[in-house]
Amino acid sequence: MADQNTETMNEKVLEGRRIGGLVLCLDTLFYLLAVLGVIYCATNPQAQEHNGPYPIPLFILCIAWLALGWIPTLGLKVLKPNEALVLTLFGKYVGTLKGDGFFFVNPFCTAFNPAAGTHLGQSGDVKAGGASVTADGTTVSVNAAELLSKKISLKVMTLSNSRQKVNDVLGNPVEVAVAVMWRVSDTAKAVFTVDNFKEYLSLQCDTAVRNVVKIYPYDVTDNVDTTGDGEADDGSLRGSTEIVANRIKEEIQSKVKNAGLEIVDARITYLAYAPEIAAAMLQRQQAAAVVDARKLIVDGAVGMVEMALERLAEKQTVDLDEERKAAMVSNLLVVLCGNKDAQPIVNSGSLY
Repeated sequence: MADQNTETMNEKVLEGRRIGGLVLCLDTLFYLLAVLGVIYCATNPQAQEHNGPYPIPLFILCIAWLALGWIPTLGLKVLKPNEALVLTLFGKYVGTLKGDGFFFVNPFCTAFNPAAGTHLGQSGDVKAGGASVTADGTTVSVNAAELLSKKISLKVMTLSNSRQKVNDVLGNPVEVAVAVMWRVSDTAKAVFTVDNFKEYLSLQCDTAVRNVVKIYPYDVTDNVDTTGDGEADDGSLRGSTEIVANRIKEEIQSKVKNAGLEIVDARITYLAYAPEIAAAMLQRQQAAAVVDARKLIVDGAVGMVEMALERLAEKQTVDLDEERKAAMVSNLLVVLCGNKDAQPIVNSGSLY
């Protein structure tokens, strides 16, 4: 998708062009004068009979202005805040208009923006009304006037690509979606370095997500190195969301810097196991949770049994031999570790 031209394009901002109001007023004034001149020449037959020096040339001049006076208005450009317009003259880049105002440029200059008609379902592309446009699998409503506009927005926009399935470092399929905040920093590079900077950014986002996600496991796993230092760590997609998002941001920025784009931020908006293994992974998590809970219960039960035996020995409440201690420990562990409430059996006879 990148342009094959290796020439480096540097942005050139056109200054001192906010004279659109003055040019419009002068053009309108000349039109009024031309109309008055035509009327004067048409209603002054005496000057024509005496071959005056001015009526015929004046008439021709007025007619010429009425026919061609609209050409200067082609150079009038209106920009709102955080908008830019890249101008070319017969195929050559002449400069960029930036900032809000009413500008006047060479009437033969044309605005160039190959990404004007590209809509990815991102902020700045979704408009109310108009026809439906499908791009990158997303259907959005688009204002028809926006399709004809060649203006480039310099605002921070959010690109949210569709979910994609990626294998993590253990080979488990994971579904992930990322929202990327970006803006155009160099209009010349964005327009001339790549064929379509919006599609280029979308593709690089998908590639960066795949390159980063495949380094991490979904959850904390032993003997996995995610930092590249040769030592195992506890990095994971679920537990290291901030770190993963920063690495995705840096990966995208390294790819789109040559296209005049700046990545402001990147955030993971959706993260889950793929549906085909989600149920199995849920059972695995439930089993791990049950084992951890049982371990905690057993540790607590053993402590309580030890405390009970020590207190009985200190108080000399009852003298138990080793066999009776073992039976008591067994009964207490059954009561404390059981899933159901124990049913006590009352012994009314002798303990022995």
